[in-house]
Amino acid sequence: MESRHERFSKGLSFGLAGNLLFVLFGMICFVFYKTYVHESVHSRILEAAAYFTEFLGFGLFLYAAWLISTSVRMRTLFKVGLTAYVVLEAVMMVLELNSYRISFYAPYSLALAIVHSIVSAAVCLSFLQLDPDRGRFELFVIVCIGVILGGMLGNILGVRVYFSIITNAFGFALMFWSIKYLLGREEMEVDCYGDRAQAAEYTSNTLFEDSADNKKQ
Repeated sequence: MESRHERFSKGLSFGLAGNLLFVLFGMICFVFYKTYVHESVHSRILEAAAYFTEFLGFGLFLYAAWLISTSVRMRTLFKVGLTAYVVLEAVMMVLELNSYRISFYAPYSLALAIVHSIVSAAVCLSFLQLDPDRGRFELFVIVCIGVILGGMLGNILGVRVYFSIITNAFGFALMFWSIKYLLGREEMEVDCYGDRAQAAEYTSNTLFEDSADNKKQ
């Protein structure tokens, strides 16, 4: 029978794969809008490829969120944030790909890119609940947040929102990879359901307090 830690590790792998597909989706969108010709075979193929990578990535990422949420103890803020982020990205990608059909969507909106990046960075910050006492993990989280916030720069330079989607996906792919890397080197520990260790309730209030207390000791 699959252990909770194996389930968690599998969730990380699917999350990494899903976000890499989101990066690919953004790149396809870039080519699609640079070469778009109405009703052309070339554009139809690119659009079909974009839909395929989007829905496959969404499916893998949603499955990853479920595996992770049903593996780790407590951490409600992290679980809710991760699931909501998956849905947000799926909606954003559908709107981005269909922006030439949807009048209310503004693909070059700086405000949209800023809100998108800030919300995504907040979700990335919630990953600290997995193990807030590890300094190296905190460093990875900071780097990933920096990558995500960098997505705003594309719109400042006049690039479409898919630039923000690409940077977000790359940041989260790096996040999932870093967790797998640190777990493999035993530089990080995540308690899962079934562990004998006493579970600690991690909330937004205790997220940084526990880390600060440990550094004083």
